[in-house]
Amino acid sequence: MASNPYLDKINQTPHAKKLNLKLISSDNNAVTLVLPFSENIIGDPFDRLIHSGAITTLIDTACGGAIFQLQNSLRALATLDLRVDYMRSATSGEDVSAYAQCYKLTHTIAFVRATVFTDDINNPVATAMGTFMRSNKEFPIN
Repeated sequence: MASNPYLDKINQTPHAKKLNLKLISSDNNAVTLVLPFSENIIGDPFDRLIHSGAITTLIDTACGGAIFQLQNSLRALATLDLRVDYMRSATSGEDVSAYAQCYKLTHTIAFVRATVFTDDINNPVATAMGTFMRSNKEFPIN
């Protein structure tokens, strides 16, 4: 995939960097990211289930990427509300993907929806809806 000036910073945040999130695809208002499976994201050692915090970070990061795409800038964001509905456990050993779409921007708020899945987006692990505050400042670059 070609370099994208807005999405090259996907792993800028410490959580995203630690999880090694990867950009799979993008268009004018949406992105798909993948959370590669690793032993470090197991939250339940008995049933070997992926920790919900890793899934939430994937969702939040994908939503931010979708907003960057639609606003066509690195205008800084803050998560105001993120509702996640978990429908099933992610299969241990499989990568988890999130497709996020920013469907509305106002001057100060962005509205995003996301779907988390393993191999089939029509069999989601979770769905999410979020609102994000849009700052007048650029996202800090490290």
